[in-house]
Amino acid sequence: MIIQLRKLLLLAATLSLAVAAHAFPDRPVRLVVGFAPGGSDISARLVGQKLSELWGQPVVVDNKPGAGGNLGADIAAKAAPDGATIVMGAVATHAINLWLFAKLPYDPVRDFTPITGVARVPNVLVMTPENAARLGIGGVADLVAYAKKNPGKLNYGSGGNGSAGHLAGEMFKQLAGVFMVHIPYAGGNPAQLALLAGQVDLNFDNLAAASANIRAARLKALAVTTARRSSAMPEVPTIAEAGAKAGLASFDIDTWFGLFGPAKLPAETTSKLHAAFVEALASAELRTRLASLFAEPMPMTPEQFGAFVRRELAKYQSVVKQSGARVVPAPSCYQGQWWRSSMQ
Repeated sequence: MIIQLRKLLLLAATLSLAVAAHAFPDRPVRLVVGFAPGGSDISARLVGQKLSELWGQPVVVDNKPGAGGNLGADIAAKAAPDGATIVMGAVATHAINLWLFAKLPYDPVRDFTPITGVARVPNVLVMTPENAARLGIGGVADLVAYAKKNPGKLNYGSGGNGSAGHLAGEMFKQLAGVFMVHIPYAGGNPAQLALLAGQVDLNFDNLAAASANIRAARLKALAVTTARRSSAMPEVPTIAEAGAKAGLASFDIDTWFGLFGPAKLPAETTSKLHAAFVEALASAELRTRLASLFAEPMPMTPEQFGAFVRRELAKYQSVVKQSGARVVPAPSCYQGQWWRSSMQ
């Protein structure tokens, strides 16, 4: 009787585990975002809302800003690998910061399980129409020609050292073989205001942030930074196509976001998370809302997304090294509350 009771208890426990695995998620899922509300937070909330509808379980978006997204990524890296905590990673946390920061509390490859890409937003090379006309710059080829004839005369603004706009400018300089002076500002908005005020010659701005001024003809869009044209502004060429003869044929840079779980996330859980996120990204409602933010869905298999992240890491290693950008922790408080950047 005792042996039979033990067998029944064992069978019940096994069935309970099987049902729990089948019913994943059986509790709220925490979606960590390593940035303040806005940007990747918007993408996370859009996807999280759709997943809540699909799963019948809350998806709680938890903003943990700090250290260029590193604090939020580290939380997910150290979470239990049960699918209850995942992170909206980004090009910063999983491709740039390894080379930009003197030390990271996590490894962007070893400490995570890739789930899928979510969305990407192009940057756009912009000038004011007045400045472009004054310098005789009608497109990318003209810009490269002017920069080669006048080394160091052009400058460009960005949201800060190591920002997407800064590194896009550095990649442009490297591939085209030109020198332009980088002027960092405390955020993308101040950089755009400086451009509009004529304090800088050009910017590699976020397309969503620059779009209103482009449509109002206060900014002239020379090219987008992605390998393909943006569906939001298909009339604007890519830097790669417009500058192919100037050495820019391989130019490809954007701001992307994607989902990661902790390392050693079970294959079954990873598969279920991937399927749910891809289903959410395929919905017409979500695609329309992402398009309104100038973001394009980028669903991938976990294997494809992992390979993508490794390629991005290799790409930015060279760009960051050439830029000289470096971020180091303040002497007495490495835990990510205070950071300073330097140009070496």
